[in-house]
Amino acid sequence: MNTDRGQGKRPVSAILAGPYGHPFHPILVTVPIGAWVASLIFDVGSHIVDDPAFLVQGARWLIAIGVLGALVAAAVGLLDLLAIPTGTRAFRTGLVHMSLNLVVTIAFAVGFWWRGSEVDGSVPAGPLALSAVSLAVLGASGYLGGELAYRYGVRVADETTQAAGFTRDTSLH
Repeated sequence: MNTDRGQGKRPVSAILAGPYGHPFHPILVTVPIGAWVASLIFDVGSHIVDDPAFLVQGARWLIAIGVLGALVAAAVGLLDLLAIPTGTRAFRTGLVHMSLNLVVTIAFAVGFWWRGSEVDGSVPAGPLALSAVSLAVLGASGYLGGELAYRYGVRVADETTQAAGFTRDTSLH
């Protein structure tokens, strides 16, 4: 596995980024994605209920959790990016994926600040729109993350290793 393709499958640091074939980045991204989607649902819900204060505060906390989770996921994702040979399509895709995610994280941090700590009615249109646009950008970035894993096989076990999962065990019959 001394090829460029094989290099992108091996972790820079198995302790920090996850062992071969089991990267940590994909599981870590579920925290910011889930928190930010839930925050948008809370934002919309704040326009429906009679007393929106709990949803407004909940959305703000979810945004904070998402930003912190994104920073952890980004650190581990950077290690995965460093495993990809530079000058390749996979590396360029990884750079765009990382850049979009950083823009989204900054946008949510700005949205957290913009909301302030005082709750006065439902979430204003500006912060709600920022969250919605940020999630759309996150979706585009997620598509690129899928390209990295499923099209280019970054940090995915090689086909020989994968084939072991499809070998029929005749001792069970």
